[in-house]
Amino acid sequence: MKRCLVVCLTVLLACAAPALQAQVNTRAYAPENLRTLSVNDQQRVISQEYAEQSGGRRIPDDQMRFYLDQVNRSNWGFSRIKQDIATSLRGNGGWNGGGGGWTGTNPGHTSVIRCESNDNRQRSCPTGWSSARLSRQLSNTRCVEGSNWGSRNGSVWVSGGCRAEFVQGRGGWGGGGGSNYSVTCSSTGNRTQTCAWDGRQGRPVLIEQLSGSPCVQGRSWGYRGSSIWVSNGCRARFGVR
Repeated sequence: MKRCLVVCLTVLLACAAPALQAQVNTRAYAPENLRTLSVNDQQRVISQEYAEQSGGRRIPDDQMRFYLDQVNRSNWGFSRIKQDIATSLRGNGGWNGGGGGWTGTNPGHTSVIRCESNDNRQRSCPTGWSSARLSRQLSNTRCVEGSNWGSRNGSVWVSGGCRAEFVQGRGGWGGGGGSNYSVTCSSTGNRTQTCAWDGRQGRPVLIEQLSGSPCVQGRSWGYRGSSIWVSNGCRARFGVR
């Protein structure tokens, strides 16, 4: 009888071992190529990885949307996401939900700043640069400087669904005072368009006409307050001299 009990207990423990191991080994598992999973499964493994690294916290919705976008548009692998989660939780850059962007380490001294307009809302992402230039467009919506993105006061702004990565322009570091400061402004469909201009730089001058339509000051472009306006198909780059 005793031998029977021992045998039965051994069998029960053997059967329970896989379940116990599964409870102990709760770390997220996913293939490196997350695009092989459904969107729901992508969300599940990313959420689980974030919870494991953060001590059970829920991943912010904006950060989840950012990761899903990078998986399905930029081919980010699971290891890249795990690394970025760790970076963001350490506080060394990473996700900037309030600004709607993704930065590297130490904003203001990074080589690349990611800024995204989600739900077509305008967002501003700190850079510390006097000017910026678009490095890589991430959205299907075309990002046009002066129309749905620009740089001012040490930050990059995006709107209208533009999502992109930006790098430092020619103006150097700091909030203003760069002789290479410039803004590109475009009149689409011959409509009047206004583009933000940093008044601290002085009055703008036309540096380079980019359109076939002529850009004539007072007729198809001008300056008022803290903005440049263009019309009648004028598209040009404005700066200071």
